[in-house]
This record gives sequence, structure tokens and C-alpha cells, in this order.
Amino acid sequence: MAVCTGLIVANLYYCQPLIVLIANEFKIPEASAGTITYLTQAGYAIGLFFMVPLGDKIERKKQILMTTFATVIALLIAATAKSFLVLQIASLLIGVTSIVPQLILPLAASLSAPEQRGKVVGTIMSGLLVGILLSRTLSGFIGEVLGWRSMFYIAAGICLLIFFVIQSKFPVNKPQFQGTYGQLIQSLFTLIKTQPVLREATAINVFSFAQFGAFWTTMVLLLSGEPFHFNSATIGLFGIVGASGALAAPLVGKIGDKGNSRIAVGYGCLLILISFLIFYFSIESVIGVAIGIVFIDIGIQGVHISNQTRVYSLLPEARNRLNTVFMSFSFLGTAAGSAYGLLLWKLGGWHAVTIGCMVLSLLSLTVYGLTYKSKSKK
Repeated sequence: MAVCTGLIVANLYYCQPLIVLIANEFKIPEASAGTITYLTQAGYAIGLFFMVPLGDKIERKKQILMTTFATVIALLIAATAKSFLVLQIASLLIGVTSIVPQLILPLAASLSAPEQRGKVVGTIMSGLLVGILLSRTLSGFIGEVLGWRSMFYIAAGICLLIFFVIQSKFPVNKPQFQGTYGQLIQSLFTLIKTQPVLREATAINVFSFAQFGAFWTTMVLLLSGEPFHFNSATIGLFGIVGASGALAAPLVGKIGDKGNSRIAVGYGCLLILISFLIFYFSIESVIGVAIGIVFIDIGIQGVHISNQTRVYSLLPEARNRLNTVFMSFSFLGTAAGSAYGLLLWKLGGWHAVTIGCMVLSLLSLTVYGLTYKSKSKK
């Protein structure tokens, strides 16, 4: 499950190191080419909101298979796009159909014992995070050697292989919700209204994911310009630095199993803030950027895995819907963060991006601090 999760979520991030190559082919500004990054994230949020809840109503393995096959088609549309508009549409579809990791995570949570749920979620999240980070390394290398279209063809082949792996290895998992689709969607708003832990965890995740999206989108612009002038393959190598931090995911999960999930969230928020302080002073330092990447990725894991473990512990019969609310808003945060980062880049370059993200860090810490004494938090 961890391997499948990592390989599918990678679809959301292949485009990032390819922005410059895509801009050159379609003869558009690099910042305009960067719009495909937040279209992909926005598509993911749409898919999360409208498709993931169905995992509480229809058989999960069947849904995972159908969605994986749809991903193959979306990737092929991107690979063969003759105009940037078609590529933008394909990017949105790639996001909508790449929700499989958020179908796998509730399935894994439902199969695990309560005392091991945090560790299980952490293990699968480590696969997801490695997929996110190494996708950039693979994409940068493939783009430089074979061209950006080849990356989407290769991704389609990977997802087709995953389809057959899932078909043969995943267990059947029966749903528990008996209502209509309309009632299923309506229940999402009921969960938001009645679950304070869900609201708090989601708000913190939104601010954290926005910083993550802003950084990885604008980092490409920083490293491709002065004084670095790195090509897409070299930029992609920074994903390896971040992937080293993914080793912390199972450890964060274990902390959650011991009842300390909320403490890990606070430390994660602080690490993200520290990472942008490092980035601010690293406008001409490769080592500084690398150190900041380790900090931001460990921080994101601390926030995300801990919050996800807390959310999964609320209502076992509604895990897909809880995950829908939590993750759809989180990835809307990523999409908004990518757009926010590009806007800040236009306004004031790298320093504007880092200052803007530090403001988001302070907002996440404010939410954390204001809700700290609530007895309903776990």
C-alpha cells in the first residue's frame, strides 16, 4: 500500500521541475507555465471532496481500481497535449484522478488495530512522502534527458502496472454507509459542524500545506535563475534531500500511538517556521536551501501525520468522509499556496515568498495556540 500510494501521488508533482521546459515549448512565461502546478492541486481537492466519500458507500477496492485506470487516461492526455490549454485541462484531471492514496489510507486504517493505527498511517505516509519528493528528482532527470512529455508517458505506464498490482493484492473491504450520495455529501458538513478536532486539524493543515506548495513551486524559479542557473535534472535532485526526511514518518506515527499527536503537531509547525527563516537567508546558498528542505519536510510530516491520526480516531464508520474534509481542504491549501507563492514571486522574488510563508506559519501556530487548552482535543 505504501508503494502504490507513493507512485500514484507522484503524479501531482512531476510537473514542478518541468515548468521551464514546458514554458519554452509553448513559448509562454515561466510563471504562466507554473499555473499547472496549482491546477493539479485544485483538481486533487475536487476529487477528494466528491469522490473519496464514496469509499464509505461502495466497495473500496473497486473504487481504487476504477480511479487508477482513469489516472492512466489523464496522464496520456497530458503527454499528447498540443496546446497549453489542453495541458492545463489534463493537469486538472490528473489531480482529480490521483486521489487513490486517500482511498488507500482509510482502507489501511480500517484494517489496523487501534493501538497500531498511528504506526500504520505513518508507514503508508512515508511511502506517500517519498513519492512526493522523489517524483521531482525523477521528473527533472527524465525531462532533461527525454523531454517533459516522456515523463507523463512513463507515469501512465507506472499507473497501469499499479492497476494490476492492486487488482491482485488488495483485500475487498465492504462499506458501512447505507444512505444516498446526496446524504453522504451532506454528512461532510455535519462532520465539520460537530467535530472540533476535525476543524482544528484541518485549519492547521491548510496553512502548513499552503507553505509547502508555495515553496516547491517557487523553488524551481529560484534555482533556475541567478546565481544558480540549474537545469531541471539538477533541480529535481533536491527531492532526494527532502526524501531523507520521510524516514521520520513512522516515528511520528509511533508518537501518535502513545497519545502525543497534538504535541507533534506543534513541533511540526515550529520546524516549518524555522525552515523559512533558513530559506530567507539562503537566496544564494545551495547548502542553506538543502537544510531548509529537510526542516520543512520533517515539519510537514509532524503536522500532517499527527493530525491525520487524530482525525481517524474520531468516527471509524466515517473515515473516508473525515479524510475527505481533512484532505480536500489541505490540498486546496496547497493549490492556494502555489498561486500565493507565484504572486509573491512576481511582487518581490524569493524574499517576498519566504516572508509571506512565515506569516502563514504564524497563523498555523495561532490556531494551535488558541485551541491548545480545549479538553476535546486529542
